[in-house]
Amino acid sequence: MEQITKHFTQLTTAELQKIYQLRVTVFVVEQQCPYQEVDAADLSAYHIWFQEGEEILAYLRLLPPGTAFDEAAIGRVIAVRRRQGLGSRVLAAGIQAARDLLHADSLVLEAQVYARGLYEKAGFQAVSEEFLEDGIPHIRMRRTL
Repeated sequence: MEQITKHFTQLTTAELQKIYQLRVTVFVVEQQCPYQEVDAADLSAYHIWFQEGEEILAYLRLLPPGTAFDEAAIGRVIAVRRRQGLGSRVLAAGIQAARDLLHADSLVLEAQVYARGLYEKAGFQAVSEEFLEDGIPHIRMRRTL
């Protein structure tokens, strides 16, 4: 399994297509949540994923401060093979990239409530009450680096 970290400007068209296909499959189709999944934040993002052969096994995007929040942010976290530690691994890679690439002091994210435990294990703490985002319960979380 290979870890890949690329800024949007470094992605090949084939990589971008695979990323978008995966994100739409999970966040729009599986979760039955029609929303604008592909957005302008992708243009500023670092895209981090684990790949085996041509298959993306886990993915997230890392946003520089000022893109979606005042602080650096992690979003679109996906583990294709669930309950195998891939979510934790890609999250750890995103946290490290925030330190190395963005020199971030902290990270924020808006977690789907069902995944809150994953983020708490990685050191994130809730900083909001639950709220609905596109009809799905979320909670804002923050981690100091």
